[in-house]
Amino acid sequence: MFLGIDAGTSEIKVLVIDAHGEIIASAGASLTVQRPQPHWSEQDPAQWWQASGQAIDTLRRKVGARWSEIQAIGLSGQMHGAVLLDHDNAVLRPCILWNDTRSAAECALLTASASDLHRVSGNLAMPGFTAPKIMWVARHEPEIFARIATVLLPKDYLRWVMCSEKISDMSDAAGTLWLDVAQRDWSGSLLAACGLSRKQMPRLVEGSQPAGILNADIARQWGLNDGVIIAGGGGDNAASAVGIGAINPGDAFISLGTSGVLFAVNDRFRPNPHSAVHAFCHALPGRWHQMSVMLSAASCLRWLCDLLGTTETTLLAEVATLSPEEQQQAPLFLPYLSGERTPHNDPLACGAFHGLTHASNRATLAYAVLEGVSFGLADGLQALNDAGTQLECCSLIGGGARSSWWAQLLADVLNLTIVTHRGGEAGGALGAARLGWLAAGGDEHRVCRKPDILQRYLPDATRHQQRQPRLQQFRRLYQQQCELRKF
Repeated sequence: MFLGIDAGTSEIKVLVIDAHGEIIASAGASLTVQRPQPHWSEQDPAQWWQASGQAIDTLRRKVGARWSEIQAIGLSGQMHGAVLLDHDNAVLRPCILWNDTRSAAECALLTASASDLHRVSGNLAMPGFTAPKIMWVARHEPEIFARIATVLLPKDYLRWVMCSEKISDMSDAAGTLWLDVAQRDWSGSLLAACGLSRKQMPRLVEGSQPAGILNADIARQWGLNDGVIIAGGGGDNAASAVGIGAINPGDAFISLGTSGVLFAVNDRFRPNPHSAVHAFCHALPGRWHQMSVMLSAASCLRWLCDLLGTTETTLLAEVATLSPEEQQQAPLFLPYLSGERTPHNDPLACGAFHGLTHASNRATLAYAVLEGVSFGLADGLQALNDAGTQLECCSLIGGGARSSWWAQLLADVLNLTIVTHRGGEAGGALGAARLGWLAAGGDEHRVCRKPDILQRYLPDATRHQQRQPRLQQFRRLYQQQCELRKF
């Protein structure tokens, strides 16, 4: 059997699959995010390890006697986070997360100082990426910057604790802005632009390659045998692609989690940074992908639930009772609770409800949130189209994939066929387990097959056209927000 560990933003997820690819059991442990100042988002890496232990204990009880059959572990995780270690491997400060937007000024500095940034990294400098975060530390916490011996990404910090190896994979490393994405190697010039060097970077492997052996003391603590392989793993979205079988050119998926992602597989490096589309390495050799990313997706619905003191299940049920007329009269929602990446690259963008009246109730507010996130993904799809990627069908994964109503809304808004799969909510944890299987010698065609289809949602041309005026108004509201900032 094979274990996948996904270090997400809100949860550590763990999952076991057998040699037939079937999910045996899964478990999770919650995480919290600290926001000590506006635009900041941080976590203590020690919390990840503690939560991993809790999740493993729960999973071990679920799996039972077969637990010791685990041969390999794959890792997946939130991208871009900066874990800073000193020469004694002590963590220097809380990890600055992917949705932290404090480093907007440093993005401008990096763009000005690294003339080859767009060509080599294939991406715009955005506050979410790792490189601007390190430049912020250099400017605002120079005593910490001077002590940096190693920079690790979140899942790779877990690897270091598990096997004492400092290793990353190509897909996660591509999100730092320090990788030569076409060559799949660290770029000396981009590192130098941030005052760093190769010696401060982890060794690179492909996500399906072996990348360490679980330490004997951890193996005993977890009830596993000696010699358990740890795979290179992948950034959360690349790992999710492996889990959903999106490994060949033309494959695509939408992930509705804390963030919202449109992911399309390519057979070559296809950068188009000026459209704010990401171009990264895939977690498998010889493949790349394009990706549009919105920073707040299903997290917008969780935010509304917290405000209203209710649950997602309750709100979704209430939304499903709205008539088409009530939907058309609902407020509009801008989902920029943490700024935005694609297509705006705007860390100052903020969320908003527009068009509130006495008739507005929590069902129409929830509808507005679901629609606003869908409109944000429509903007991302347009950016992918502008970058030369045309899609006809997308798999849907992540927590949002559990809502058939939202899936149909996405099909209508995007004018795409949307497909859900058995186990699609497992996301990166399933992909991580599959990468572990590959690292232990599994055959790619067998390991990475697409899961069975649960439901297919076809777009309705009439409903698509009916939503176009609201989409155009949604886009104008963002432009008006930009104009208001000038005063």
